[in-house]
Amino acid sequence: MEIIPAIDIIGGKCVRLSQGDYAQKTVYNENPLEVAKMFEDAGITRLHLVDLDGAKAKHIVNYKTLETIAGKTSLIIDFGGGIKSDDDLRIAFECGAKMITGGSIAVQQPETFQQWINKYGGEKIILGADVKNEKIAVTGWLETTEIDLIPFIEKYMQQGIQKIICTDIDKDGMLQGPSINLYTKIKTALPEAYIIASGGVGSLKDVEILNEANIPAVIIGKAIYEGKVSLKDLKKFVD
Repeated sequence: MEIIPAIDIIGGKCVRLSQGDYAQKTVYNENPLEVAKMFEDAGITRLHLVDLDGAKAKHIVNYKTLETIAGKTSLIIDFGGGIKSDDDLRIAFECGAKMITGGSIAVQQPETFQQWINKYGGEKIILGADVKNEKIAVTGWLETTEIDLIPFIEKYMQQGIQKIICTDIDKDGMLQGPSINLYTKIKTALPEAYIIASGGVGSLKDVEILNEANIPAVIIGKAIYEGKVSLKDLKKFVD
């Protein structure tokens, strides 16, 4: 199973939100590079880096943080948050992202997102499918649409997307367990989907349950920062 720690950035600092609420913010470290190095030292190879300022501003903001982490670690970084234009995408790749995650743009500018898939390939463009009651949410989760989750994923799989980060907003940052029923439902409908579970992991048991359900990857954030899941415990999935 692919273990992907998350670093969320506001004002250049490592933070976590609860249910995507910017008013429910906890700062965990003033220096995200320290956090990234801790992950690397534990044998982690991947990192999910989110520009929360960018998500709100609708353009890339914390690219310097990306550049620093990419330049000073060997982590394979997927970067998301505020990537809305060709220029944002270029900056992200130039600053060291190996992949980008597009969520809002896949909804609001599908032609542009499709061009990115065509140009860079499904291995470099990840679909961000953030959901509330199985409806897609956009703009840093500040808006919910009427778009149904599974048809949304299926459409982009047909157009070349290989990996999908699916976050249940109600679960995110709550440490009360991931949306296992949601992920199982997606896998049943779309067996070929490479689902990256995101949101709700609060214990090692949660990771084990996802693994047993054949969910190929998981993003873990607050559970690591609050000591609910140790990097040492995660080693059995990494090695």
